[in-house]
Amino acid sequence: MSQTFRPCGECGGEQPFGQHHDVPGSCPDAPDGECPEWFCTGCGSALLIGLVVYPAEPKLIPVMPSRVA
Repeated sequence: MSQTFRPCGECGGEQPFGQHHDVPGSCPDAPDGECPEWFCTGCGSALLIGLVVYPAEPKLIPVMPSRVA
């Protein structure tokens, strides 16, 4: 199990975080095998590390031409 120390929002302060996978790089949910899911070994709180979040594509709203009476 991999382990790192991170601030835990539930416990407060630096806590050890671990992963459920015994072999590093063996996550079946990630294409490269590097799992972003970590859990606090003190309270079990989840943490995602290293994710790249892309903004949603803007929705195009059609503009109605103004009408002159």
